[in-house]
This record gives sequence, C-alpha cells and structure tokens, in this order.
Amino acid sequence: MENTQHSGRQQAATERRRRELLEAADRIVLRDGPGASMNAIAAEAGITKPILYRHFGDKGGLYRALAVRHTDALLDGLRAALDSPVPRRDRVEATLDTYLAAIEARPQVYRFLMHPADEESPAETGFDVGRHSAPLLRRLGEELAKVIGERLDLGPAGEEMARVWGHGIVGMMHAAGDWWLRERPCSREQLVRHLTELLWGRLAVAADRADGPGF
Repeated sequence: MENTQHSGRQQAATERRRRELLEAADRIVLRDGPGASMNAIAAEAGITKPILYRHFGDKGGLYRALAVRHTDALLDGLRAALDSPVPRRDRVEATLDTYLAAIEARPQVYRFLMHPADEESPAETGFDVGRHSAPLLRRLGEELAKVIGERLDLGPAGEEMARVWGHGIVGMMHAAGDWWLRERPCSREQLVRHLTELLWGRLAVAADRADGPGF
C-alpha cells in the first residue's frame, strides 16, 4: 500500500514538474518564436539542459509536447465554435475565426510550431520544425473530419468525403492564415467572410445526419 502511495506521489510530482517545464518553454517560445533553443528553455526553467532532456528525450520530444498542448487548446476552441447554437453558416464563420484569432493572438507560438528557425541560426539552437508540423496538421484534419462525419449525411461515400473535407479545410485555413499573418492584406473579419464564401456551396446543401448532433 505504501509503495503504491509513494509511486502515485512520485508520478504526480513528475507530471507537475513536466507542466512547469512546458510553461517555461511557452514563455521562451512567446519571446523567441522559432528561434527558441533548449539552452534558453533550460535557463528559464532554472535547470540544466540534461535535466530537460531527461523529461522530454530530445528537441523533438519537447516540440511534440508543446504541439499537443497548443493543438488540444485549439481543438477545444474549434469544437466549441462548431457546437455553438447558431445557424450553420455562422458556425462555419466562427470556426474559421477561432483558428485565425488563435494564430493572431500568439504569432510567435504559431511560427514556432509551423516554421523552422532562421537559416542563419546555428543548427544547435533551432528545432526541426518541418519534420513535426505535418503530423500536427494531419491531426487537425482528422479531428475536423471526425466532426464532419458525425454531423453531416454525405451519402454512401460519406466517410471518405468527410476526410477529404476535413484535411482540405485545414489545409485552406493553414495556407490562407499563414499568408494573411505575414501580409495582412485585409481584416480578419474580411478573410473569414471570403473563406466562408469559398466553403459554403456544398456545406449549405448537405443534410444533417439523423443520428448526429447536427452541423
């Protein structure tokens, strides 16, 4: 019994420390964006780099932990927008706006997750972002496909179509959002309106699933 309690306390302490290290990493990412380094994160956390590696394995492990942390928060926001009690078109606009608002509010976090460090930076300091950002986008695409499949009756090929739509919409949001964040050619509201117009044709006529929560 004592061993079980000790093990439980030890696991809780490890998880708490891991959260603290991720919060320290977040602060450095907010400051440095894609130029964030393991040295700076370790210094912010008040530990040595080997201890940081002990918790996350390597740069890729820390990157993945941060990606999960931020992707989970984004998905919660997207689900809330999709489940809001408003007409379907308004939900589409709210979902697009949730994504764009998230990258606008924390552009350094977005750039860290989706863009490599400056090519002039020493190789040691940068995270290998390109290798890990594709799985992040795939996860968003699969999650959105699941939501679409649960809510819309897309016919006999519904599962395939839901996955095509999910990944297609995420690709569109990512590409358009990346371009918009760099160039700011229009307001966020205007971009949401334009993207909704692009999406709306087929979404407008698709029926809700009889056994689903509706879209």
